[in-house]
Formats: sequence, structure tokens, C-alpha cells
Amino acid sequence: MAIYLEYWVIDNPTERAKLTISLSDIAERAGVSVKTVSGALHGGSARMSDETRQKVKAIAEELGYVTNLAARGVRQGWLPLVGVVSDGLITSPFATEIVRGLDGAARSAGMAVFAVNHSTGQSIGSVLDEVQQFRPRAVAYAAMYHKDVDLPGTLAGAVGVMINCREAAGRVTSLVPDEEGGAREIIRYLLAAGRRRIAFINLPGILAGTLREKGFRAALEEASIEPLGVFPAVRRSVYSDRAPSLVASHVDALLASGQKPDAILCGNDRVAMEVYAALARAGCRIPDDIAVASFDNQVELASRLDPPLTTMALPHRAMGRLAMEILLAGQPEPPHLRKLPFHLVERASV
Repeated sequence: MAIYLEYWVIDNPTERAKLTISLSDIAERAGVSVKTVSGALHGGSARMSDETRQKVKAIAEELGYVTNLAARGVRQGWLPLVGVVSDGLITSPFATEIVRGLDGAARSAGMAVFAVNHSTGQSIGSVLDEVQQFRPRAVAYAAMYHKDVDLPGTLAGAVGVMINCREAAGRVTSLVPDEEGGAREIIRYLLAAGRRRIAFINLPGILAGTLREKGFRAALEEASIEPLGVFPAVRRSVYSDRAPSLVASHVDALLASGQKPDAILCGNDRVAMEVYAALARAGCRIPDDIAVASFDNQVELASRLDPPLTTMALPHRAMGRLAMEILLAGQPEPPHLRKLPFHLVERASV
């Protein structure tokens, strides 16, 4: 299909004529310089009145001018593209939200977004080389989950912003979810709902789990309440949804203990789904007997549980939108770590 359309444009006389319209043709018709035409159409540095700008655009439209992106890329050194190195992001259920944030901001600036996947065993340098072949104006690095990324020192300058991950040496501006703050907020919400015996089935061995546990403990400490415990969701040292689950055994042990929980916080919505099943087998009602809350807001899952799950939505779209603003900013800020807040999605499980 793409090859056919490309051939049709070249073979169609009208469309082929459009491709021959140059900036000089427009400048001659408008009675202005080529530099002025370039500024009006491509955002160059030439100063002009709004009347002149609109006049140039009207003539370009009348003549059917089509920007020669390849020539433009040669002139200015980049095409109106933003490249994204995708560290597993394409396979993530949250990829759509990050891409929507990126794409919406990019379109507003007359840019387009493309992604190249960073596969296991492939060096970051080789992926960046692949991205740079397209002459993008800027490059972002996005990960499927919050983690530290070691960029080689020679490559740090090639990446404009990290999305959902942080550059380990702090040389690149990084946008990450405020994991600790999100945990504090959901615990305060449970406390406000009257819950006092709260357990946490967490995601072991990953940065998000470590920071969420910190926020969980801090919020309970503020309220002078002892947690019922923090338990790993899987048997492995690093969380994976394919690892053997420990969720059901933890729920059974909590119910059999002397201090039955009145709330269980889950490391993500998949863990919450397992908690629902374990509580149902034990004859416990949600939220009457035990409240359940979580992180992520995988809408197709959280909204379809019975009752629908209260959870903390990750700021993926906001990260994508802010990343594009940073990439296209005229005066980039010094590298820094930016934590974006979660959003509490209240449903019926608390």
C-alpha cells in the first residue's frame, strides 16, 4: 500500500507539478524574499507582519506547495520528527497513554513521532544510531516500567529526555511517577475511610515497589499505625507477572492470623485481581469485610472487577506531553529529575 501510494503521487501529473513548486516561486508571486517565505512556512527566524505571513501561506496553498522534507532535513540538519527509543514500551499496556501524550504535543508543533524498539541483547548505542538515521529533531528514551537506565557517557547528550525511567548518572532530564507520593496518597485515603489494619502485597526487586513501600510505611507512621506487613507478590526476587504467585497464600495467612486485615494494598492491578479471587474463595466481601486498593489503573481490568477497583493511575499521558514540551523547548533546562503525581481513581472496592 505504501509503495503504491508513493508511485501514484509521482505518476499523477497534478501532484507531480506540486512537487516542483519551490520557495522561489512563492517568493516571486508574493514579492518577498525566499528567507521570508521559509520563515512563514517553516518557522524560520525571518521577521514579518502577520499580514505577510498569511499572504505567503495563502499563495503556497494556492500553488499547492508541498514541503520537501528531505531537502529541508539537509538544510537544517533535522526533519520534523521526534524519535523514541522504546525500552519494552511497545509491549506495555501503558504504551498508548505515553504515545498519546507525545503525539498530541508533537502535532501541535507540526512534528511527528516514531519509535524504535530496544531489544534485549541490543546495545543502546546501536539503537540510537538507528534512530539518528532518520534525522530527528530530538530523541526520547521511554521504558515500560520505572527503573534506572545506564546510558554510556558518550550517548547521554543524544537523548533529550527520559520517560518513565531515570538516567542513572543524572545527566538527562528524567520524568518518572511519584511512586512514594502515590503510596502516601492511597494510604491516607484508606485511613480516611476508617481502615486501620492494612497489609501491602508488593512488587519485589523493582524500583517502583521499593519507593511505594517507603511511602506506605511513612503514611502509616504519620498516623501512628503499625502495618500488618509487606509481602512479596511472587516467589522470585524480582517481580514478573509470569513468576510463581504468592498472593493467595499471603491472603490465606492474613485471614488466619490473629489480626485480620481490613484493607489490602496491592502492588498493581494484576495482584489485586488475585486478591479478589482469594478473598472470594474465603467468603470475604469487598469492601464490606476487606477493602482492596492498588496501583496502575489498567482500565480494562480495574473497571471490570466486581466491585470495580479503586487504584492509583500512573501519569503516563502527562509524562508524554511534558516530555515533548521539554524536547521542543527553545531553552532547555539543566538536567533534573521530575516526579509526576499519580491520580486517585475512586471506585467501589474501598
